[in-house]
Amino acid sequence: MSRQGAVTASLDDRRVSRVHVRIPATSANLGPGFDALGLALSLFNEVTVQESRGVRVSIVGYGADDLPTGDENVVVRGIRLAYEAAGRPFNGAEISCVNRIPSSRGLGSSAAAWVGGLCAGNALLGAPLDRQTLLDLATAAEGHPDNVSAALLGGLTVACVDGGSVRALSLPVPRRWRWVVLVPDTTSPTTEARALLPASVPRADAVFNVQRVALLLAALQRDAPDALGVALDDRLHQPYRARLFPWMPRVVAAARHAGALGCVLSGAGPSLLAIVVDESDRVSAAMTAALHEAGFPGSARAFDVDVAGAQSRVD
Repeated sequence: MSRQGAVTASLDDRRVSRVHVRIPATSANLGPGFDALGLALSLFNEVTVQESRGVRVSIVGYGADDLPTGDENVVVRGIRLAYEAAGRPFNGAEISCVNRIPSSRGLGSSAAAWVGGLCAGNALLGAPLDRQTLLDLATAAEGHPDNVSAALLGGLTVACVDGGSVRALSLPVPRRWRWVVLVPDTTSPTTEARALLPASVPRADAVFNVQRVALLLAALQRDAPDALGVALDDRLHQPYRARLFPWMPRVVAAARHAGALGCVLSGAGPSLLAIVVDESDRVSAAMTAALHEAGFPGSARAFDVDVAGAQSRVD
């Protein structure tokens, strides 16, 4: 047998028939860390995949009525991307998705789909792709590294693109901090929110954000919540996106009054993320009430940080 034939046979021997992947929701930016910071939350999508002829996708939960169930489904595209990167043909799969992450709400549903598909495809093939390769592929597909880094690695991640690769580190987060997420019923496509951002910003605004993101990372390392009132300020994206969410100042004020240490847009919105230490129930109730008083339905709940990231299991 030729060397190429031996490699192919080895890969085929390692392939498995069915895998299960759990992927966390993510909140990007955390105020000043635009396209750099991501936080994995204890809310999960699940994907079960087994090889078959042709593509069949079933969806339970968010997106069951409107997400594609054929080749255009992002999970399918992620699986195919893993096969292509491994140099293996993709003939199809039977895929079951349980979606608990709301779509188009700023909680990383797209990143979860890409990461879930890539991890599932890699696991089906016997894991020929390392985590760095998966991260690079997911970032190229998603277009920015913040959500996919947190979804893949877990914890609070700091990521940057360096040429054609991504450098990402997962940092510990103080366990006593909790993260309240307000999810409005209305959606906001990321493309629409990004279209509002200017192509350039004043140097003073860039310096403002560099200072705040540095302070935020120091506050996380030192468990210094008192610094968050300043550290979560931002001038790069939230002031421009605020026009999409006229209720945001009212909800942020209610969160702070109820005891939140800070409150920011989650990703591109419309969800908001508040950081709390002891007042998660009170802050959740205050944010929900303020949103309703502004005439918009939705609800808030507290989450812990997911430190594991995407997890694959062979069934």
